[in-house]
Amino acid sequence: MGGSDVVSAEEPIGNPAAVIGDCTLYLGDCLEILPTLAAGSVDAVITDPPYGIDYQSARRIDSQRFAKLYGDKGIELNWLNELPRIVKNSACLEIFCRWDVAEHFRLAIQGNWSIKSQVIWDRGIHGLGDLNGQYAPCHDNLWFATRGEWSFPGKRPRSIYRIDRLSASELLHPTQKPLPLIKRIIMDITNPDDFVLDPFMGSGTTGVACVQTGRRFIGIEIDPGYFAIAEKRIREAQMQLRMPI
Repeated sequence: MGGSDVVSAEEPIGNPAAVIGDCTLYLGDCLEILPTLAAGSVDAVITDPPYGIDYQSARRIDSQRFAKLYGDKGIELNWLNELPRIVKNSACLEIFCRWDVAEHFRLAIQGNWSIKSQVIWDRGIHGLGDLNGQYAPCHDNLWFATRGEWSFPGKRPRSIYRIDRLSASELLHPTQKPLPLIKRIIMDITNPDDFVLDPFMGSGTTGVACVQTGRRFIGIEIDPGYFAIAEKRIREAQMQLRMPI
């Protein structure tokens, strides 16, 4: 890891592993780190947690497959209980899931949030699954929820995002989302300088999107390898902002 920049006094820090401009990154289990974040400090939570489906990369060559994700053997949603303390009085939540576990997520969210929409990401390119008895899967589900007197910062967005998924050769993480998708979500539901939290940072796409759109970012990742990838990508994004045009 490279050296860290100076931390703003208003940033909700515990013991971050890296601070890069307006991005504060934590290496560890979000169940342990979330309680250390300052109360009422986050404007939006945008995250793609493990779905509890024991996901395995579908790459055809076994030696090229990603290892299975940590914590994906069962649905673990206790981390959601800490969010009401961390977010501001007016805040929003956008969380990826999948059709077969969406109800588990909905039930876990609805106690502390007002669920407003089910959003669809149309991935364009379909996945595999049961080739003979299942529709070719080409979408992900997202739950969108709010707290307090929240409203969209700009034009009301449509509930379907149509952005092609990354090709297998582009992936740095098995469930990595396209940067244009995350940037679109961020711009639809947050304002510049807002704090965006991702408790499952993965390869850091949400952090990169925050840098490129002028939002402040708090990311947590349990896997040291993916944390290193995320830190590198976010540093590179920050350096590109500083480069003369």
